Amino acid sequence: MTPTPASLPAHGLIWGLGFSGGSAPMLERLSQAGLIDARLGPADQPLPREGLVAEWPSARAFVIVGACGLVTRLIAPLLTGKDRDPAVVVIDPQGRFAIPLLGGHTAGADQLCQLIAASLGGQAVLTGAGAAAGRLSLDSFGRSWGWQRGAGDWQKLMLAAGRTDGPSLEVEARHGCPRWLELDAAAHLQSGADPAMVVDIHTGSGCRWHPPSLWLGLGCERNTSLSLLERLVDQTLAARQLAPQAVAGMASIDRKAQEPAMLALAARRKWPVRWFDAASLTAVAVPNPSAAVAKEMGTASVAEAAAQLAAGPGASLLQTKLIAHAQATEQGAATLAVAVAEGQWAPQRGQLHLVGSGPGSLDLLTGDARRTLAEATVWVGYGLYLDLLEPLRRPDQLRWDGRLTEERARCALALELACQGLKVALVSSGDSGIYAMAGLALELWLAQPADGRPDFAVHPGISALQLAAARAGAPLMHDFCTISLSDRLTPWAVIERRLRAAAQGDFVVALYNPRSLGRDWQLARARELLLSGRPASTPVVIARQLGRSAEAVSLHTLGELPAEQVDMLTLVLVGNSSSYARDGRLVTPRGYPGAELS
Repeated sequence: MTPTPASLPAHGLIWGLGFSGGSAPMLERLSQAGLIDARLGPADQPLPREGLVAEWPSARAFVIVGACGLVTRLIAPLLTGKDRDPAVVVIDPQGRFAIPLLGGHTAGADQLCQLIAASLGGQAVLTGAGAAAGRLSLDSFGRSWGWQRGAGDWQKLMLAAGRTDGPSLEVEARHGCPRWLELDAAAHLQSGADPAMVVDIHTGSGCRWHPPSLWLGLGCERNTSLSLLERLVDQTLAARQLAPQAVAGMASIDRKAQEPAMLALAARRKWPVRWFDAASLTAVAVPNPSAAVAKEMGTASVAEAAAQLAAGPGASLLQTKLIAHAQATEQGAATLAVAVAEGQWAPQRGQLHLVGSGPGSLDLLTGDARRTLAEATVWVGYGLYLDLLEPLRRPDQLRWDGRLTEERARCALALELACQGLKVALVSSGDSGIYAMAGLALELWLAQPADGRPDFAVHPGISALQLAAARAGAPLMHDFCTISLSDRLTPWAVIERRLRAAAQGDFVVALYNPRSLGRDWQLARARELLLSGRPASTPVVIARQLGRSAEAVSLHTLGELPAEQVDMLTLVLVGNSSSYARDGRLVTPRGYPGAELS
């Protein structure tokens, strides 16, 4: 799944257009990367102005290949206001620079520029005072944290935030995930008694971001009127001064999954709905169980239990069960309870991306991985791997380091953050699907209920095997296999069985995790087993610190493999019986001895 600019306002299309035939290749690259949705006009002809005028009111953004002056004159008559105009990004035909010409904050042009630059290997030229100083764009950054913007004089706030000669701006994180205060871009902010910006589930004074922390538990009689449900929800939120923008979604019993009013309310408010079976609801302790509800539904609570279940671990009831009856032309009755998440909980808004960062060099990072890292709000990974990527991290992106051997804890943390509604990059070295984090993360993701999972995607990277082969020559031209010599997760007896099979099958073999201080004999045993199936003259590559400044690649033979030169930062590549070394290069012929090549 290609990451899309989810931090942009979620409406309309992103249009691409150019002013010469030379822009077509660039637009095609952006289209393939998923950064534009459609093109205006033929790709090989200048765009008629009428097309831009027609799409302007409903567009999400325009990405234009051309000169800034030309684009400025073209769009000037169309401008109506910063809260209504789409984002406009201008790039040069070579993709070296991406410039947010219009709508940098509110319309998301800055974020779109960063994604385009990451995709093309270019530079995002952000000229705003806050962006130039590496500060948070307070009027737009919350979208990346899964929040919705509420009331307030945002223009006044941004003017205050742009001053560098006054006191630090006061902010407060009352609800939601508070880790945004740890961002490098938030260093100029401080907590205070009179905050200019608040992250809160309540309405009130000041500029407000509303995190997805509220879940509405609903129950109703059959064919209850939609107006009754809306009245119950709106009056309850207003009475408690709860912001509708802080509602993450609705929840109820699965027997109501076809109730027309429930479905209509969710569609009208654009709230996801989670449906729970009676057994799951029965397991939740509630303050107001009902024998009548238990007789009818098989559980003593629908609204209170569903709200708490949907709000995730650590949730609590903010509003116990309320009952509303039909008025005037309405029919039916409904119950409502409101639960608040411990921080925020909106799995349907979140994204968990498994990113393979390659061997270490940024030059070997794939374009797909660069785009994903640029889009992510939080990077989670082992410190060494994140250090190698650090030049790409922006001040508005949070880095969360983990320990080397605590893979399960890192996966669980990344999944939890994604369930909070964040876009999370869980980083592995090499390819995340090869001896890395993708499998464990996917198992944890699959253990979640299907309607409580964030989006999940795996983004491949260049593996150590691939780079070692490239450095050595062409050793993987015939069948090959990889075997890890670490017995931390695999019994040694199983590893030996695989080594024997590889020797008998005459595979080219890549040995991962070949030797460490606490495991200094396994490599010698692997060599002994492989020698049972191929000659001692079989070429072997020792590749250490691949893709990094201390990279070293050397050729040896299986009979004289220098085990003392091997450690956990090394990959050992053993040829098959037909592999040979010549002039410092290793090659495995495509055809096996005795076979005929056409």
